[in-house]
Amino acid sequence: MALPQIGRNGCQLPRLTKSGELLQANSMKITVIGTGYVGLVSGTCFAEMGIDVTCVDVDAAKIDALRSGVVPIYEPGLDELIRKNMECGRLHFSTSLPDSLRNSEVVFIAVGTPAREDGSADLHYVFDVAAEIGETLDHYTVVVTKSTVPVGTSFKVKSLIADALSRRGATIDFDIANNPEFLKEGAAIKDFMSPDRVVIGVENERAEKIMQRLYKPFIVVNDRIQITDIASSEMIKYASNAMLATRISFMNDIANLCELVGADFNKVRKGVGSDTRIGNKFLYAGCGYGGSCFPKDVKALVSTAERYGYEMRVLKAVEDVNQRQKQILFDKLVRRFGSNLNGKKITLWGIAFKPETDDIREAPAMVIIRRLLDSGASVSVYDPAAMDECRRIFGSDLTFAPDKYTALQHSDALLLVTEWKEFRLPDFLRMRSLMRTPLLLDGRNIFDREEVLSAGFEYEKIG
Repeated sequence: MALPQIGRNGCQLPRLTKSGELLQANSMKITVIGTGYVGLVSGTCFAEMGIDVTCVDVDAAKIDALRSGVVPIYEPGLDELIRKNMECGRLHFSTSLPDSLRNSEVVFIAVGTPAREDGSADLHYVFDVAAEIGETLDHYTVVVTKSTVPVGTSFKVKSLIADALSRRGATIDFDIANNPEFLKEGAAIKDFMSPDRVVIGVENERAEKIMQRLYKPFIVVNDRIQITDIASSEMIKYASNAMLATRISFMNDIANLCELVGADFNKVRKGVGSDTRIGNKFLYAGCGYGGSCFPKDVKALVSTAERYGYEMRVLKAVEDVNQRQKQILFDKLVRRFGSNLNGKKITLWGIAFKPETDDIREAPAMVIIRRLLDSGASVSVYDPAAMDECRRIFGSDLTFAPDKYTALQHSDALLLVTEWKEFRLPDFLRMRSLMRTPLLLDGRNIFDREEVLSAGFEYEKIG
């Protein structure tokens, strides 16, 4: 058997017959609806494994940009992977759902499910897509909810598709599935390519076999694929994020108490994490969690419980603790200078809710900045990736520095909010010379206390 020929870009070259005609590859074809974080990463990674993927979005400008190689989100390595798979002819972008669904075996719904004011998930994007699929479907397809959705959503999707087919007078077989994502922003490609588990909720063996085949290239150990009923798969996603959020808020509470009673939080953390029943992950103190998942999913799970007449008292406390924790650096600042910060210049290192992303949704920095501005302070900020998005929100109300040291000029305090790698080993003496008041408030506990103090700083951390 002849080996496949590989082009300069790393793509397998098209196979031709002896007469020069193109031989069609026997790869799976799938459609991913939504080119946000989940949809774009998922579609690109599927394409990298040789699957023919079309990503669909109603935003024509976004699709045009993606076709031109402009990626709307920041995720390390994603832009290169998109370009590679577009060049290889495995990754396509379209605004036409009917064209994209043609010949697709699987269609993923990966549109946004933002939180409403009451905390419940806004599912209208999911339901709109479901109705459109029903109006378009012309062959057996597995329809998969990839978006984070409350229990029962996938069956509502099934009902909407069936209703649309009925209005057409069409009798077309289809199955539904739920396949929650567990991607960490900043490490999403690695997480997708080498998952610690793949959760798939299905109703029957036919859909299970198709989903197993789709994920086979990513799985070395078969038991990493967890097949469940659909309701359980929907709940797994929410329960996982809620558990992680709970650990964070609990340890922040412990850190705050350690500070009051004189205990060393770092030693407490290590002692707790040494218990094999607990483990040492997600035990670090900080100035609160943010992002698009934990806050939204905690609220949605609380809201789901309320619809069934049950109160999630632990999760309500988790959210309360986190909202309080986002203000802890500001509270420390007020204890030092008083509530009137007129004439004070405060610098923030880090705006994104975590390193290796430009995502500022629910970020602690957003809360801190608003409190500082309301208190009369002038605010200087620097972040390696999130400056543009922050500028869009605050405009000229902030000073956007080109680097971390420029941001410090004539500052009365530095607040470390996001633990980017470039902040971990700064020149403290240089920092001291630039600042008017050498006060460092470490919101992620990344600095060595003795080193900071020896450079002439006042220093406070969390715990």
